[in-house]
Amino acid sequence: MIYDGDCNFCKFWITRWRRLVAGRVEFIASQDPHVAQQFPELPREKFAQAVQLIETNGVVTSGAEAVFRALACNSFWQWPLWLYRTLPGFKPVTESAYAFIAARREGFSFLTRLLWGREGALPEYSLVRWVFLRLLGLAYLSAFISLGVQIIGLMGSDGILPVKNLIASAQTQCDQMNLGLERYHILPTLCWFGASDGFLKFLCAAGSVLSLFLIVDVAPALCLFLVWLIYLSLESVGGEFFSFQWDILLLETGFLAIWLAPPQLFPWRGRAPPSRVILWLLRWLLFRLMFESGLVKLLSGDPNWRNLSALNFHYETQPLPAWIGWYAHQLPGEFQRISVAMMFAIELAAPFLIFAPRRLRFLGCAALIFLQVCILLTGNYCFFNFLTISLCVTLLDDAFLRRFVPARRRNRSQSKPAEAPAKSEGRALQEITVPAGSNTPTPNPRRNWPAFIIAPVAIVVLLISVPQVLGILGVGRDWLEPFAAMEGWASPFRSVNTYGLFAVMTTQRHEIIIQGSNDGQNWLDYDFKYKPGDPKRAPAFVAPHQPRLDWQMWFAALGTYRENRWLVNFCVRLLQGSPPVLDLLGRNPFPAAPPRYIRAVVYDYHFSNWQERRAQGVWWRREYVGEYLPEISLQDVE
Repeated sequence: MIYDGDCNFCKFWITRWRRLVAGRVEFIASQDPHVAQQFPELPREKFAQAVQLIETNGVVTSGAEAVFRALACNSFWQWPLWLYRTLPGFKPVTESAYAFIAARREGFSFLTRLLWGREGALPEYSLVRWVFLRLLGLAYLSAFISLGVQIIGLMGSDGILPVKNLIASAQTQCDQMNLGLERYHILPTLCWFGASDGFLKFLCAAGSVLSLFLIVDVAPALCLFLVWLIYLSLESVGGEFFSFQWDILLLETGFLAIWLAPPQLFPWRGRAPPSRVILWLLRWLLFRLMFESGLVKLLSGDPNWRNLSALNFHYETQPLPAWIGWYAHQLPGEFQRISVAMMFAIELAAPFLIFAPRRLRFLGCAALIFLQVCILLTGNYCFFNFLTISLCVTLLDDAFLRRFVPARRRNRSQSKPAEAPAKSEGRALQEITVPAGSNTPTPNPRRNWPAFIIAPVAIVVLLISVPQVLGILGVGRDWLEPFAAMEGWASPFRSVNTYGLFAVMTTQRHEIIIQGSNDGQNWLDYDFKYKPGDPKRAPAFVAPHQPRLDWQMWFAALGTYRENRWLVNFCVRLLQGSPPVLDLLGRNPFPAAPPRYIRAVVYDYHFSNWQERRAQGVWWRREYVGEYLPEISLQDVE
């Protein structure tokens, strides 16, 4: 291919095309003296008007056709040439577009530099993959450690929702229905093989160790599969204590990451570049997460979102505020409305920059990370913000990350690119070029996931997730029904999901206070470790740890105890004095023996203001609302 070597626009795109065709086409500037000697029949004016492709059989093409024929040397990029040859109207439109751009190359050169930067080389993502997988490993590690210190109190034999009871009940139902292997699809969990306290601890410990292996880059693909399987096993039997969107987000991210990771045991010995298909699926996941989160707020019809007043309530009514949230709550109402407008701009507009040219994509990345940092500073959402920021890393490229990663790490994470075929110094131009459409294989000694695995994964994810997004938008509900069966089949694996946080803003904060008594007259409060209780206790930073009981108490306050039977189980465990359940609390007012009676009452909590804070030293003010759970004793529940 002969191009204008004095044109910056041409040089930029030639640099990219050279990498795409990997040595199958020789690119030479028209100013090279060998061109005039080799092809005297081609006027130099042609080179200034359009690129010229000379094939070994003597066929000469120019313009859009030349570009498509050259790119077709890469099997993935054969589709533009197919459209050029078969789709009516495609040929004249693309040739006209090529002529329009060619006549205005200086302006388009400026636009190209503005949107893509000065680097014309194809972006690489090996370092991006390395950083992303390390961050994902940290997210898994924090999730398993956080769960490990509370799992026995939540799901153990003497816990609030014992897994062994769930498995026993599921076993009975499956036996009655004569279900064999299908039970592992309905309830995909390793707890079929054991539900003891020791086995639950083992799963958390194994997940933590495997996460460390992932972080240090040992067998990343295998580790990712195993931690995904373990977390899915716990999520499937966790009931209300795993009813959070970041749990399914971790599963979906972890599932896609399996196919992004190098399949080698020791990948630092040499690895192939990451799959662009999986990289784009991770970006598609980030798009869905953010866009759907903004969309559900509008579609819910909640007036607090539509009139931009939601943040007047959010900081004090969110499940576990941080102390910075108290200060954010004191900001003027106009600032809160502007913040809501900015949030909508980021959640509804910035996701589309994910699919934009390089620099616009970086801008979208910065906006999304800014939003996550603001949320992280004012509230405690365990590993959610950290995991979302990890997904934002996939919007970057190696050239950007190299500025922030030490050289030793950069070299270790680099893939081994395919080597271009060698050429002899005196070889004629016709002998160097390769006919368009050639399928000559490019040598690549590094293993990667084969296309026959990546393609089905991508197809299934898209066939489920695209209808999900369209369904939220209310588009094509009738013709989307056939995809519902596929979604239903995949739903037990929690690996292709819909998202949407805070669709309706909670405007009141009702806190459930658990109280115990030995005489039914004098009641003492049980203190939780993190959720609001004592008005003088400052809201704390907890993330990435998630105290799942404290979180679930927030949800319980939105309903009644009849709608939250787990809370009754919790109170029964307090009456029994269950040590693992008591370990979930901050202070036990009955250290010697459990109380005879337990009840739950509700208070309405509000952040204090500056005057109350100075005068009384309180972070909260509260008012008694009424009874939540009538007093119960062990005799009442036995």
